[in-house]
Amino acid sequence: MKATLRHILKLKKEYKCLPFFDFLRDETLSARQRLEFYPCMAPFIMSFGDLNRYVMRLEPTLDVYQAMVNEHSYEDDHHWPWYLEDFNKLGFDRQKISPTEYLQFFYSDRTKVNRLLSHKLAHLIYGSSSIVRLAIIEAIEETGNVLFELMGKLAQTIEQETGMELRYCGEFHFSKESGHAITNEHAIMAEIEMDEQTRAEAIEKVNLVFAWFTEWTEELLAYAKQNLNYPDEQLIRDAKNETRICFV
Repeated sequence: MKATLRHILKLKKEYKCLPFFDFLRDETLSARQRLEFYPCMAPFIMSFGDLNRYVMRLEPTLDVYQAMVNEHSYEDDHHWPWYLEDFNKLGFDRQKISPTEYLQFFYSDRTKVNRLLSHKLAHLIYGSSSIVRLAIIEAIEETGNVLFELMGKLAQTIEQETGMELRYCGEFHFSKESGHAITNEHAIMAEIEMDEQTRAEAIEKVNLVFAWFTEWTEELLAYAKQNLNYPDEQLIRDAKNETRICFV
């Protein structure tokens, strides 16, 4: 598994440089403005608990690696109430729309990548051995850590300015997302033996995870910019900077 974990970290380094994360770092916008993408990810966030409960988790099991997957699924299956809590605190509930209008938004083209992401991940997980599932989960976790680290900084700024704690966006959630990394879980995973075929499958599926989450960030960024009426000159500047070197 060591080679697979190294590959995941390599992809994470590239992932951190995507335009969406540059947007989250853009200090010409307020912290609240940079969270304008937040409603767009509702379909994925609200389905992520189901992905953990009903797709990743298989019980009972005598497979030691599936037991690791199960343990991880219990850590991640209950975060959606914090998402809804911050949804309200950030003011996205203030625009009252009918249930029909919200369903139209939820199932519109603006959120199609978010809706399909859980289905794609479920398909990937269902067809994988427990060892490959661990690699898939690790890739998902690393994409999340990039987002939550940056959102945490925005949440900290908002709390300093308003006194309002954001639990999903802030340190409360990020500490739980990154908590497994400071235990011996990585050390245990690194020692897992993988034959050549399993390693190749894990690498292929990890690549898909990062490719799908890259599409996810593109939809979030497009949604945020459209809602903010992002200036044309800013769009031009971003396009020119797409090939620059990222040092984060």
